[in-house]
Amino acid sequence: MSQKDELQRGLGERHIRLMALGACIGVGLFLGSAKAIQMAGPAIMLSYILGGLAILVIMRALGEMAVHNPVAGSFSHYAKEYLGPLAGFLTGWNYWFLWLVTCVAEITAVAIYMQIWFPDVPRWIWALAALASMGAINLATVKAFGEFEFWFALIKIVTIIAMILAGAGMIVFGFGNDGIATGIANLWSHGGFMPNGIQGVLMSLSMVMFAYLGVEMIGLTAGEAKNPQKSIPGAISSVFWRILLFYVGALFVIMSIYPWSEIGTQGSPFVMTFERLGIKTAAGIINFVVITAALSSCNGGIFSTGRMLYSLAKDGQAPKTFAHTSKNGVPRNALLLSIGALLFGVALNYLAPEKVFVWVTSIATFGAIWTWGMILLAQLKFRRSLSAAEVGKLQYRMWLYPVSNYLALAFLAMVVVLMAFFEDTRIALFIGPAFLILLVVLYRTLKLGEKVREESAVGDAAY
Repeated sequence: MSQKDELQRGLGERHIRLMALGACIGVGLFLGSAKAIQMAGPAIMLSYILGGLAILVIMRALGEMAVHNPVAGSFSHYAKEYLGPLAGFLTGWNYWFLWLVTCVAEITAVAIYMQIWFPDVPRWIWALAALASMGAINLATVKAFGEFEFWFALIKIVTIIAMILAGAGMIVFGFGNDGIATGIANLWSHGGFMPNGIQGVLMSLSMVMFAYLGVEMIGLTAGEAKNPQKSIPGAISSVFWRILLFYVGALFVIMSIYPWSEIGTQGSPFVMTFERLGIKTAAGIINFVVITAALSSCNGGIFSTGRMLYSLAKDGQAPKTFAHTSKNGVPRNALLLSIGALLFGVALNYLAPEKVFVWVTSIATFGAIWTWGMILLAQLKFRRSLSAAEVGKLQYRMWLYPVSNYLALAFLAMVVVLMAFFEDTRIALFIGPAFLILLVVLYRTLKLGEKVREESAVGDAAY
């Protein structure tokens, strides 16, 4: 491949750190956390901690490989290299599909939130505007993408910190309390800390894991990071502590202020908290923040699909045209295909009922679990391929290898099983595997495994 078709390393350490945090904070925290709270009560904090521990292990596994070999496509490339061409093909195209599905939900979410302010403007116009603006940012330069993600992630972070501080003030000093009993006693005074038992905690896990979808995007930045050996470990190591602060911390404050059984009956918990403080424009502020969160997720999703398709093309598992980059080092053709496919999401604003959004998030969760599982399995094979001396030279290592891998894999398997217990999430167990089977058929029909082996043999001979 020519030098002009290589990605540019335009992402600095601050971009990647904020992307790592922004990827963990989506629309679900602002508007979707209420449903998870109804399932588990205050014990939902345990669900987020359990899920966060699993994500920490997964990201540590990804980080070990990404620091050792920082390439575009990341986990798809590692799956191909350590688990075989078929595993790489399935992982790459599955990830491309899951982000398309997620972006459909995000651009439609933007349209719904914009209609709160502009009810007379057709929803599809806002969906198209969101897609066009995020597509343009991605087609510019990777630095433009990084700057956008940096500032929009900052908006989400500042909002959550403000809510936590304001809530803490209400708990400790009674600000905005209006005589209503407020304190941490709410965490156990309404049916107990775990009102629905361990079953409630387990049943909430599928929703909780969707909240973490996107954190693996850090691995995709490895091919465009200025200093991946420094920025990738830093971003990954801070993920768990940030999850504790921004998820568990926010939910702790909300459920201390309000009985958990009341949350979700009067709108977003964030809006409720700010309105209790007398901020009359709370709904408008949170609406703006949620729009930025959805745009940020869509922006990151387009970035992910473009880089994954670029990596697949470089590995001979997608048409070669998608391996070309623009003069700015952006995989333009790959991005254009993804943006074009997302026009389907604009059309859905005419056709789709609200339940479709629960379906697409469930399908995306299944795709994410597949991706995370492949990361863990690839790292197992990667480590086994190294000698003791080579392991000693690794700059960034997996914790408690291989026990942590097996525990995380068991946890992911449990989440998949739990998805079968809910009508809304059960659909993912049909569509997800069906899509993987379709990919296997395409792989065998097109004989991509043979093509990859032939290209590898030609490359080795030339070398």
